[in-house]
Amino acid sequence: MTQLKQYFPILEWGRVYNKQTLMSDLVAAVIVTIMLIPQSLAYALLAGLPPEVGLYASITPLVAYGIFGSSRTLAVGPVAVASLMTASAAGAIADAGSASYLAAAVLMAAMSGLFLLIMGLLKMGFLANFLSHPVIAGFITASGILIATSQLKHMLGIKAHGENLLQIVQSIIAHIGDTNLYTVMVGVPVLAFLFWVRSGLKPLLVKAGLSDFSASMLSKTGPVFGVVGTSIAAYVWNLGEHGVSLVGEVPTGLPGFVMPDFFHPAWRELLVSAVFISIIGFVESVSVGHTLAAKRRQKISPNQELIGLGASNIASACSGGYPVTGGFARSVVNFDAGAETPAAGMFTAIGIGLAAIFFTPYLAYLPKATLAATIIVAVLSLVDFSIIKKTWQFARSDFVAVITTIGLTLSLGVEMGVACGVFASLALHLYKTSKPHMAVVGEVPGTEHFRNIDRHEVLTHEEVLSLRVDESLYFANAGFIEDRIYALLEKYPKTRHVILMCTAVNEIDLSALESLESINHRLKDSGIKLHLSEVKGPVMDMLQKTHFLSELNGQVFLTHHLAVNAALNESRSGSDWTI
Repeated sequence: MTQLKQYFPILEWGRVYNKQTLMSDLVAAVIVTIMLIPQSLAYALLAGLPPEVGLYASITPLVAYGIFGSSRTLAVGPVAVASLMTASAAGAIADAGSASYLAAAVLMAAMSGLFLLIMGLLKMGFLANFLSHPVIAGFITASGILIATSQLKHMLGIKAHGENLLQIVQSIIAHIGDTNLYTVMVGVPVLAFLFWVRSGLKPLLVKAGLSDFSASMLSKTGPVFGVVGTSIAAYVWNLGEHGVSLVGEVPTGLPGFVMPDFFHPAWRELLVSAVFISIIGFVESVSVGHTLAAKRRQKISPNQELIGLGASNIASACSGGYPVTGGFARSVVNFDAGAETPAAGMFTAIGIGLAAIFFTPYLAYLPKATLAATIIVAVLSLVDFSIIKKTWQFARSDFVAVITTIGLTLSLGVEMGVACGVFASLALHLYKTSKPHMAVVGEVPGTEHFRNIDRHEVLTHEEVLSLRVDESLYFANAGFIEDRIYALLEKYPKTRHVILMCTAVNEIDLSALESLESINHRLKDSGIKLHLSEVKGPVMDMLQKTHFLSELNGQVFLTHHLAVNAALNESRSGSDWTI
């Protein structure tokens, strides 16, 4: 039963489900449903899909995640970045709005789900660590700029296209003369209203007597007022005849079962995009899940999250939806609204289903400019230029990764941007570890502690070279460490004992071992002994499987203090220390 609960978390939290939890989940579901309806429609527009597809992607995935997901409050559904990446990938093989385009989006959801599911079953959640936070932050910031810029065409009522920022801007400028004033008169006021709602509505509601919680939750429903208000205006003034682009007729009812077209001729081209969407979505979902779980002293399982998100995407594909993942803003609202279990997401799915049955006839007069305004306000909250300043001040390597990701995403598109960002992050990691910090250390007077001679006043001896290596030894840094030791021996020509302090060495690979053997033989030929100190157990186990210890011309010591004293007693017993 325990093994079953591992893969079906619903068996764990469902066992203690009670009336109080039910009420908390229902309240959260109502609030998230109100927020999710306009978001689902808007993100479907962003993905180049019919609006009902956004609703379909917000029903069955929530149920699937409720069964398999490990986070109690993560809210799954369409998100801006996944929608943009879907549009970019599907648009490369078919025209938006075509049957082939929709089939490609559905197939991407299926492939993404299968990829995540396989990773989860293989317990590969650790792969999330290969995408650093600076790379993710840079990618999301650049994506937010791209998304917001791409929606200007709907705000202006013009046709524009492009895969990167330059192309989009050039296309908008080229068609700026076709601007529809009626569309602008709809989009700009809604945009201003939504920006105001985010910060200005809550204080007014609090002054009106509402509690802080009620005011905060009500202010999240701003897009609904925008949808209702502009739809009424479009109907009353017949804005469609004045060139304002409307959503049009939306099919009523729940989604039927759809079998993804795994034989789609472009599945190879879509596979890479599906993998990128999966990884980006997983990393963001886990980040949000961990953050919210920590606030309640709960925990999530990255491996189970892979299974939960994989099941959600497969469910989305089977109901005619497109790739989904955990949304940051939506999850925070779900958390703040008091959701206790994933059942809140299931209730949200019921709410979206009811909207698909009863609400869709009223979407015909909804201006696309309203949905564009909703997207712009949502994604601009994701843009974070402060990460550039933070990384510049903290670590230049992270700064390079951020700038690379932002620049390439804006100039080459989302897929190339994140791919190059990941490559830059890994390349910089290899570069940093290939030149590890190596400090000559001395003993702090009156203690048995050893510190860097360039940072502290410590005791040293001219015949003993104590060297601390602050990195595991592997193929990328083996040559550097060898060269560094020889350079130090030239600087300290009276050295008769070299002691490598291995407190930070967690692993030694074969290339590094060969370098140590070379160092040992060269020092032996020069009349210098090589010693190791404070070697960790797992590293010692590895060394004992080789001939290195038997050929070592020095010794291995439990502490660096013992190593230095033994070297002194052997070479110059009773000699004076120097500072």
